[in-house]
Amino acid sequence: MPQTPHLEHHFTGSETVRDIVIGMSDGLTVPFALAAGLSGIANSTAIVVVGGLAEIAAGSIAMGLGGYLAAKSDAEHYSSEREAERREVETIPAKEMEEVEQVFLTYGLEKEQSGLVAKALSQRPEAWIDFMMRFELGLEKPDPKRALRSALTIGLSYIAGGLVPLAPYLFIHTTQTALAYSVGFTLVALLIFGYTKGHFTGARPLRSAFQTALIGGLAAAAAFGLAKLISK
Repeated sequence: MPQTPHLEHHFTGSETVRDIVIGMSDGLTVPFALAAGLSGIANSTAIVVVGGLAEIAAGSIAMGLGGYLAAKSDAEHYSSEREAERREVETIPAKEMEEVEQVFLTYGLEKEQSGLVAKALSQRPEAWIDFMMRFELGLEKPDPKRALRSALTIGLSYIAGGLVPLAPYLFIHTTQTALAYSVGFTLVALLIFGYTKGHFTGARPLRSAFQTALIGGLAAAAAFGLAKLISK
């Protein structure tokens, strides 16, 4: 009797989600706080728009560059550690085989079984090095396109998030009215973003939603209050 094949569904976009979270969370929060702060002292929405757009441009570039450099650093670190592991396999193979045995012993294999697996693995140098990188050092081979993709994802997410609190100022010419709409739009966006982030990261979505909205709201309130205090 034919059996239905077993299909496993695992979420594999963790790095992309992480980049979106980094860009979107800062994009929603920092321009929101800046717009609120400028609203406390500016009589014109044009000032808020110009300041907000300048911050979004600078912030997206800085965040994207940070993501690029972080991913490049990970790739360089992996390459350096792999080269070191290659040298050890070539110069002290006996010691490396002992380390392979120790890895399998931690998984419950017997000494003799671990030795046989280690010996078999030593016949395939590249697979041996791959094994040591993953199970001894806990390093996965990075995607060579990761750095550019990370930079673009973070930068674009920052822009998308930053335009939410700034949008009301583009269409409403009264600063305080635009601020009220900005607060409403941004808090809703923070709730939705927090809920979605919690869903994908495994955290409790509702808790993540309210936590994200609270942090963004406090940042904006602090900026608005500080601007008001300084302008007196």
